[in-house]
Amino acid sequence: MASLHCCRHLFRLLARQTRHCSQISARCTGWHDTKLYQEKTCLKQFIKCFHEINANSKKFSTSCATHSSKNIVDDHENWKNQPTSFTNRTHLCGGLSSSDVDQSVTLCGWVDRSSKLFLKLYDWTGQVQIIVPDDMVKMVTSLDRESVVEVKGTVKMRPEHQRRPAVCSGEIEILPSEIKVLNSCDSQVPFYPTCVSYNKVTSDVKMEHRYLDIRSVQMQKILRLRSSFIMKAREFLCNNHGFVDVETPTLFRKTPGGAKEFLVPTRHKGRFYSLPQSPQQFKQLLMIGGIDRYFQIARCYRDETQKPDRQPEFTQLDIEMAFTSQTHIMRLIERLLHHCWPPEAGILPDTFPVMTYDQALRDYGIDKPDTRFDMKLKDLSDVMSGCGVELLEQAETVTALRIPDGQKYFSNKDLDILCKPINEDNKTKIITAKINNPEDWKSSISKNLSINMPTGHQGAITAGFWRYRSFVCRQREISSKFFEVLGKKRLATATHLEQKGLTIRNANDYNIFWVVDFPLFLPKEDEDGKLVQGCVESAHHPFTAPVDDDLELVYSDPTKVRSQHYDLVLNGNEIGGGSVRIHDAKLQKYVLSEILKEDTSELNHLLTALGMGCPPHAGIALGLDRLFAILSGVENIKDVIAFPKSYMGLCPMSKAPSSLSESDLTRYHLIQKS
Repeated sequence: MASLHCCRHLFRLLARQTRHCSQISARCTGWHDTKLYQEKTCLKQFIKCFHEINANSKKFSTSCATHSSKNIVDDHENWKNQPTSFTNRTHLCGGLSSSDVDQSVTLCGWVDRSSKLFLKLYDWTGQVQIIVPDDMVKMVTSLDRESVVEVKGTVKMRPEHQRRPAVCSGEIEILPSEIKVLNSCDSQVPFYPTCVSYNKVTSDVKMEHRYLDIRSVQMQKILRLRSSFIMKAREFLCNNHGFVDVETPTLFRKTPGGAKEFLVPTRHKGRFYSLPQSPQQFKQLLMIGGIDRYFQIARCYRDETQKPDRQPEFTQLDIEMAFTSQTHIMRLIERLLHHCWPPEAGILPDTFPVMTYDQALRDYGIDKPDTRFDMKLKDLSDVMSGCGVELLEQAETVTALRIPDGQKYFSNKDLDILCKPINEDNKTKIITAKINNPEDWKSSISKNLSINMPTGHQGAITAGFWRYRSFVCRQREISSKFFEVLGKKRLATATHLEQKGLTIRNANDYNIFWVVDFPLFLPKEDEDGKLVQGCVESAHHPFTAPVDDDLELVYSDPTKVRSQHYDLVLNGNEIGGGSVRIHDAKLQKYVLSEILKEDTSELNHLLTALGMGCPPHAGIALGLDRLFAILSGVENIKDVIAFPKSYMGLCPMSKAPSSLSESDLTRYHLIQKS
């Protein structure tokens, strides 16, 4: 132990002498993060670097000469506590330990609680205990909770029986020489972010007073996780792979098709801007312009129905590359996530698994399946073809969802609730069956099934269903809607079993994979979700390129065309999506005008640019809010956004959106209807 302290002391001396030598700093940045057994090796490397550069002192003599010894010491202290640089405080509340005993410190933070004996001060790193001297008792006890104070004093060890080694700054306390109130707090605080009852505060109250909520440990961790992840992403893309960070406009023109956009009135009568739902067109134009590696932390806007995983404005990591392919983009994102992935979130696979769109639908009923639990769908169409039950024999497909030991956890009432018909899909019929053994099939169809089924067929069906509750679905026509019904039932089943106390989905697991080979077009739906006969719409967006082998089908049978689109799925959530783009102007115009029946005049600028030497290109966008929600273990993405909107798209804190005055309405040529 003594030799270890000597090594650390020598390191500090060398660090002070070479503080302004960037070469040494760069090679030894990881010193303070190393484990004990690595310290001597790291120190040897440091000394070697020091001697190498000291041999040619001209490289850094100028910078050293301009700093006094006092400045060098100050720089070292700031290097040790970087978050306090350029501030009045010397340390953070949760960053003090027994190694700081007898040091003079200046702390700033918020009052957690106070008494005649102690004052608890906190900031984003944790709490520290301040001893209250007799001459400060009156002032301290008059402090309102959440007041902002500055404390100057000396670090002391706590009495042994008060030490809490597992807590930040839990072994020490501060003997203050001065306590200065920087700002008092109104006593009418709706909640206290450090209080035990914080978790019981409703979401509406937290959002209305978001500035208080941000002081909580949870919000501090989330926002700092966001910052760290984005910083690492910038480092990976810019420094390691030569990407160019380009800011694209947020005032644009309306884009045909896709999600609904927010409109922005202007002083030009009858003319409106539109807030972009993504920088899609701009990043393609950048590829045409020769910025062959683009990225942006982009703000995007969609005026659509709100859900727990959606917000009217959101953030995505937007990436585009020229002269690349689907495989290259997928490998890039895998390496990017490895670089940025928080260590506490576990280890990602070197290469992410790949699942086709058809496989996802047939096995899980959804194109973004949660694979943390098995419970796959099973196709029984062949077996049921001669079962003797007309309802099943005439179905285009018969698919079952198996629930292990389902009879233990599902009452008849539970099944009735779970099997309520899906309004938008009246072609799907759900039948439940309780199967204890091959001879004991309890269902509304069991009587006819047992009499008329050909020899051996019942055993074939029930062999995989021993002690299962099952849903047997039949469908007159195979469609994504049919699989979607079972996909929803599968997820609802997992939720029901978890409510019964079973562990179905492990929150600490991160199952990540790619989904590929999506259809390029889907049947078009109106605003009520009903199909529009004879019309199709883009499965993702109209700029996605078809699979090369399906190019001819674009002109003959568009509904059978596969796209070069790829989604990244994590724990049943789509966290990213991208595609190879159409770079041929003629093909793009044909898709827009002939297949999607869109007015191409609104995209003339893009079609013209595509005809001026557009390189092949592809890209992707990662939904950062959704990703951080998963990493933080929260259900709603508003919990990982500093100032989110409510379910209705409103801001409870500022009461936005607000009404306009008559003069504003006149300025923008608007008329408000009663």
